[in-house]
Amino acid sequence: MDTELSSDRAEFLKLCKRVEYTIRAWYLLQFEDLMQLYSLFDPVTGAQKLEQQKLSPEEIDVLEQNFLIHLFQVMDKSNFKITTEEEIDVALSGQYLLNLPIKVDESKLDKELLKKYFAEHPHEDLPDFVDKFVVFRRGIGIDRTTDYFALEKVDMLIARFWAFLLRVTRIEKLLHRKLRRRRKQDPKKDDETNSEAAQDDLCVERIRLENMELSIRNLLGSNTIQEPTFDRIIVVYRRASTKSKKERGIYVKHFKNIPMADMEIVLPEKKNPGLTPMDWVKFLGSAIVGLVAVISSVEMPKADLWVIFAILSTVIGYFAKTYFTFEQNLAAYQNLITQSMYDKQLDSGRGTLLHLCDDVIQQEVKEVLILFFILMEQGKATLQDLDLRCEELIQEEFGERCNFDVNDAVHKLERFGIVSRDTIGRYYCVSLKRANEIIGTTTEELVLKAKQGIST
Repeated sequence: MDTELSSDRAEFLKLCKRVEYTIRAWYLLQFEDLMQLYSLFDPVTGAQKLEQQKLSPEEIDVLEQNFLIHLFQVMDKSNFKITTEEEIDVALSGQYLLNLPIKVDESKLDKELLKKYFAEHPHEDLPDFVDKFVVFRRGIGIDRTTDYFALEKVDMLIARFWAFLLRVTRIEKLLHRKLRRRRKQDPKKDDETNSEAAQDDLCVERIRLENMELSIRNLLGSNTIQEPTFDRIIVVYRRASTKSKKERGIYVKHFKNIPMADMEIVLPEKKNPGLTPMDWVKFLGSAIVGLVAVISSVEMPKADLWVIFAILSTVIGYFAKTYFTFEQNLAAYQNLITQSMYDKQLDSGRGTLLHLCDDVIQQEVKEVLILFFILMEQGKATLQDLDLRCEELIQEEFGERCNFDVNDAVHKLERFGIVSRDTIGRYYCVSLKRANEIIGTTTEELVLKAKQGIST
């Protein structure tokens, strides 16, 4: 965003600083309230501070709801959205690197805190687990992994063979009929979800082994799979109280670049994965089939030892394959959990809140300056024109698509007193020099001048 004259450039940079300092001052008190409230519910030191305050349980309940109100407002200002039921379904509709069914131990999570909040502040299309924990998400990215995926390819071949059997036996048609009935019960839901996804730009192609073309090269060589990611995820929850202790700590954990299909790795209080019921069915089914085949071979007039050996080898091999697949998936799960803790977890608690507060300030500053720049360069414009021009500028300069909040930006510029509206509803701004005069010298600038004076 270069202006033509060096004097204009200097004035614009001065305006940028003054706008940032002023907006930071506007939000200072709100953020101080948020941090003071969180100090009472910090899982590490909050219990001690609550004891010092000598508050009644009813007063603590009010304070924790006030904290959630402040937290959700900051989340909204930082462009974090609560993941909806449809987004969760889409995210978990496939597998990426995590091939084990992960479940949350709900008995270890509090069910009153968030339930009370959403009862007083209802939201649409909330997932089932929202009374126990909330998952906020922002931004979409891409994750790619290249490997040979040997066991996964074996599973893929077995799955395709099983799908072929379902088609041949026509069982597949019965399953499709049931799915159609479910969709017909709420046809508008799919349309709303698709439109929301289109507006939110959640369209990133998933490249999976299941859709891979069958060829010698693909089966024996390395492959690259791709999965959309949630660029940022914040999880909020509280642990369940025990008979001896009332739990008041509120956990706020911040993660980055989490693959949608592996979103379970950020969920709280996960159960240790084990063999699934389907694995046990495979074990028992294979054992029964192998036993029947061996007995039938032995009862034949001329029992062929090679046939018996082949049957037993096949059954034992299938056992071994199922077991080693589970062991590999378990090792991958442990690696993912370790990675999520050390590489993908950005911060937690107070650090996350400070990060959110800074996000809000930067977001507000950028909105205000982009809108002022458009008015300064292009003159008078209606609200609709400003919205379109700001989005076009962001697309051209930064290659990003967004839904610019023009109403909020205009409101802040009017609050500064550097933007006005004419008789026909068009907005216009004052000159750069006049804008700096109206905002005036900020406290930060006075401090910097004082420091420079001391140094000289």
